[in-house]
Amino acid sequence: MPYCLSRSVISFPIAAISLALLAMHNGQIALAQFPPAPQTPVKRSVAPPDATAQPRPQANGNARPTGRSSNADAIAAIPMGRLTPAAQQRILAITNRPTLYRHLGQQSIQCDADLFMFIVRNPEVLVGVWDLMDITEVATQRIDPFKLRAVDGSGTDCTVDLVYGDPAVHVYVADGFYDGKLTTNVINGKGVFILRSTYKVDATGNSVVEGALDCFVQVEHLAADLIMRTFGPLIGRTADHNFAETARFIDQLGTSAAKNPLAMEELALRLPQVSEPSRQRFAALIRQAAERQQARALTAPVATTIPASNRQ
Repeated sequence: MPYCLSRSVISFPIAAISLALLAMHNGQIALAQFPPAPQTPVKRSVAPPDATAQPRPQANGNARPTGRSSNADAIAAIPMGRLTPAAQQRILAITNRPTLYRHLGQQSIQCDADLFMFIVRNPEVLVGVWDLMDITEVATQRIDPFKLRAVDGSGTDCTVDLVYGDPAVHVYVADGFYDGKLTTNVINGKGVFILRSTYKVDATGNSVVEGALDCFVQVEHLAADLIMRTFGPLIGRTADHNFAETARFIDQLGTSAAKNPLAMEELALRLPQVSEPSRQRFAALIRQAAERQQARALTAPVATTIPASNRQ
């Protein structure tokens, strides 16, 4: 019962928001990491940015997230001073009394940062790809530029709102419910998901994104609350797995965009559940990602191989 709720709440902003974090892949919804954006941050509670703007990230611009995190560290990462009082209250009502807290450990992927930013802010792109692959039954609906609804067809209905985003942090707030075969009562749940990441270019010119996701889940049902606390470790391990799998999938998209942009552009223009402007933007970012990768490859140092006969 709580596991079904966790499919839409724990793993969805797995971007992921994400990364990551937010059933989309093997029955799970997930967003992973998030790229930097030195220019206009997303501040939903203040004023949305230009939806067409794609800020250019700077390599090695942020401190690397640690492998472990506490809920206090995660809450401290939220820029509360930049949010309205209403947004602060909405977040703290969940983070102060979570049914379950989980830190999903750092993942590292190869993906152009601008392309990654687009995927994180438009997770329906991932759903569309999985839809084409016939591995998901999730239906998504873009409610506004920063809010997405996802329905899995098995009783789970979840809305995820990107309330804040800047180069280092994205904050999502989710509201969802489960009303399926596994329970006689509707189970309501809420979640706050904090995505943090860093960016760099490796020695061979590949754009690398590293990030982690902190999840606060609150279940508004006594029985579900007790079950969640009892089976929390199992749910947590499932979330860890889904976060890693989604990160790996985005890595594959990023690698394919760099190596085979024409095929990826064709795929982008066919995506179901994605608006035509978003398809066009996705295709354009794929082209740009390939061009940047090629430019970096030309300037990357060439590795030399010492003949075996000359090795000491």
